[in-house]
Amino acid sequence: MIRDVEAVPHDETSMDTGVSRISVVVVNWNAGESLATCLRSLAADALGGSEVIVVDNASSDGSMAAVRGVVPWLRVVDAGANLGFAAGANLGADGASGGVIVFVNPDARVLPGAVPALARGLDALPGAGIAGGGLLDPRGRWQPGAARFGPLGHLLLDTTLGRLPARLRDRPYEVDWVYGTFMAVRRDLFRRLGGFDPAYFLYGEDMDLCQRAAQLGVRTVHVPGARAVHGANVSAAQRFGIGREAEVVKGELRFYARHRPRQVPLFRALAACKFGVKAGLAAVAGRRMVAATYGRVVQACLHAPA
Repeated sequence: MIRDVEAVPHDETSMDTGVSRISVVVVNWNAGESLATCLRSLAADALGGSEVIVVDNASSDGSMAAVRGVVPWLRVVDAGANLGFAAGANLGADGASGGVIVFVNPDARVLPGAVPALARGLDALPGAGIAGGGLLDPRGRWQPGAARFGPLGHLLLDTTLGRLPARLRDRPYEVDWVYGTFMAVRRDLFRRLGGFDPAYFLYGEDMDLCQRAAQLGVRTVHVPGARAVHGANVSAAQRFGIGREAEVVKGELRFYARHRPRQVPLFRALAACKFGVKAGLAAVAGRRMVAATYGRVVQACLHAPA
């Protein structure tokens, strides 16, 4: 479900964004220099009154040492272990004081004004409780930041060709779910939902949160004008290597098993076919690493537990 929406003035029936107080939560695990870059991009927001919290999942690469005590406005929460993104984000949100909680990946760099713009995007349509920002790669090229529910819509329409219209959008529009890379959630909604489901270690927790919000009648909106530059997936690449894409599929399988169990067989079949074709084309083109990556995805589609 995707439709454009007009910005609406705040009234007594709409939920207050609390943009005068925003809490930004960053979950770090061995993000290297990306963490410092991320925090530098948040400095203006922090100096303007936003709360910035970094939850460190027992990093061992010196990324926290490089910023701890150096960034005066930073609040650090030590998780004591690698809890994964969902549980780490919940830990950071537990002590957040803002009316809106903005989650930012440590490998993302927000552009000036993007954090308050994303929070204001929650007023783009009545009943919106979750907003996702527009994403760019390090070269300034468009990246997807929202997607559809349902195997057919997600696997067949959330593709390069299927997303061409989304590249042209510049106003907020309603979507099924947004990526947790750069996501704003009303604090009261987040707590009502119990936060992210910690059963998702990494991948799928954003999809799950938007689904549970929709079940309460709360809408999700994508705000293309609130932009962040999303770099390489440093933490995930360290943990999963070429199996990272397979982990994405495992997270989606978990989502369908929880919320749409009858669609699990269809998701497995469509995903296996889609990524099987990609693996074959990559092999023919001599792109052995890409072929191996998609081969792992196919194995996950067929055999990973849901």
